[in-house]
Amino acid sequence: MTQSIVRVRDIMQSDILSIDGMASATDAARMMREHKATELLVNKRHEDDAWAIVTIMDLVKDVIVPGRDGESVSVYEIMTKPVVTVPATMDVRYAVRLIHRMGVHRAPVEHMGEIIGMVTLSSLILDSHVL
Repeated sequence: MTQSIVRVRDIMQSDILSIDGMASATDAARMMREHKATELLVNKRHEDDAWAIVTIMDLVKDVIVPGRDGESVSVYEIMTKPVVTVPATMDVRYAVRLIHRMGVHRAPVEHMGEIIGMVTLSSLILDSHVL
């Protein structure tokens, strides 16, 4: 019996929150809290720019733990850029390997140059029946 291929687009979270890199860390935390999100996509500044991401852990390690004022820290100071993206059409088995090998826990999903969703290692494994 052949197993049907599950693509990243089949399990991705399609409602993505984004923020401008010039916004404050406090603004990012407020948006995450309001939407119960753990990451925000950071908007590109121009077409040739790379995508970036800011996570709860970035806020913890770069703002809260060192005791910095979140209003005086910009998202661009703590974000990860460039970010690893995965194609929407990629088989989830390969996406798990890619994300794991890159040492990240989540990745934006890209289709035709646009970010259309987000996947996490846990969603790739738990929602796709990879095992």
